[in-house]
Amino acid sequence: MVWLGVDLGDARVGLALSDPGITLAHPAGNIQVYGDSFRALDEVVDVIEDESVDHVVVGLPLLLSGEEGKSAKKARRWTVNLEKRLRVAVDDENYALKEVPSIELVDERLTTVTAHHQLFDAQVGGRKHRPMVDQQSAVVILQTAIDRRERPEERGL
Repeated sequence: MVWLGVDLGDARVGLALSDPGITLAHPAGNIQVYGDSFRALDEVVDVIEDESVDHVVVGLPLLLSGEEGKSAKKARRWTVNLEKRLRVAVDDENYALKEVPSIELVDERLTTVTAHHQLFDAQVGGRKHRPMVDQQSAVVILQTAIDRRERPEERGL
């Protein structure tokens, strides 16, 4: 099993993948979107197919108050469109997808701040820093979801 984390940005959509045991998230690159994250949908479907993704975690950019603003509504629309594209891909014989992975929205408040801190701590700065923020934010989003999931060993199974 592999999970995909998605951070929807204005310039880039950051991606992160889990390890097969779903314990750790790692950066998986960016997709350039030039102000329109909906441009990334087909490429995300390709990543889902190529990496055999079972579950997708999309960051939900809530306001600090916890309310949903324009960005959160856009993330919800993006997620609905991703699911539609995945359904089409499952029915398309040109894709190897057999089923639509589950999709979850996760509160991403302050993930960009956390990503910046992690990159500074790793001494990644200058020109390398900005493009890495989106994929590192996706790592934070995905790792948050991984850490929050109920593990079978914690249920006594």
